[in-house]
Amino acid sequence: MKYKSTDFDFDSEQQKNIQINVESKFEDSQSDPSAKRFVFSYLVTITNTADYNVQLLSRRWVVTDGNQKQQEIQGEGVIGEQPIIAPNTSYQYSSGTVLETNVGSMFGHYNMVTADGEAFKAEIGAFTLAKPNALH
Repeated sequence: MKYKSTDFDFDSEQQKNIQINVESKFEDSQSDPSAKRFVFSYLVTITNTADYNVQLLSRRWVVTDGNQKQQEIQGEGVIGEQPIIAPNTSYQYSSGTVLETNVGSMFGHYNMVTADGEAFKAEIGAFTLAKPNALH
């Protein structure tokens, strides 16, 4: 089944069954502050607390650096996968982003679908990207 962006809804009962945890880390060895290149990795854990399968179809991220420069990232799946997450299990992946400043933030959502074909959005709350000691 093909889905349109209007098929996905934030006010869905299913969103309550998806818990998303993100841990970010500054990657010093890949960064070059003199070239305004600050690399961050992040580890995402998506937990399905429902009693049915859900599938992650696509993602949308908004990344903002310390100068308020925004970039939007959209695409199918995550890291080349469209995982099906079974009831009471988690799916975990890591990815990264590059900023021109030593601090920034990210937020977004996943477009997901239940085993019955109901489309919904799972919100990813804002989290900070910061080089150690960049924030007080």
